[in-house]
Amino acid sequence: MWNLSNSLSLLRAPLAFLFLVDNEMLRLMAILLAMLTDSIDGFLARKYQKTTRIGAILDPAMDKFFVFFALAIFWGEHRLELWQAVAMLSRDIALCLFGVYLMASGLWQSFEFRAIRWGKITTAMQFIILIGLTFGIVFPWYTYTLFVLFGVLALYELFQFKLIPKKDLFRN
Repeated sequence: MWNLSNSLSLLRAPLAFLFLVDNEMLRLMAILLAMLTDSIDGFLARKYQKTTRIGAILDPAMDKFFVFFALAIFWGEHRLELWQAVAMLSRDIALCLFGVYLMASGLWQSFEFRAIRWGKITTAMQFIILIGLTFGIVFPWYTYTLFVLFGVLALYELFQFKLIPKKDLFRN
């Protein structure tokens, strides 16, 4: 089912293309709008109970596309080393590993897709780092190692969530 929340998620793709222009203010505007659409789409979906399976996949996919695209541009401009970009994508690597596990174990169809705490924290930190990189800020090495830690914690959280019986998912 297509709705306003899904449309807002989809807006992050064209915002990423603004990184093709080497202009600090344009890039800052793209990051801020991506952050805003990321916040609003989730809020609207929950408030109006319009969460959909496609939205649960589209929202993080658009976040990833935006971040991947921006990191590729920064790497191409030599503002970021390859290991730093890969470290920033650790959570995404963890998600891929979990997806492989779900497919191999036959649990893909029954898995309840939803946001995870460490995913949200990682996305927020990625956007903050992108803002800093836009303005030429050089971050210390340990900043990037935090992303690796967040990736491990995300994988742990996914496996913990997977182990919760479906009937207990909505008890809180």
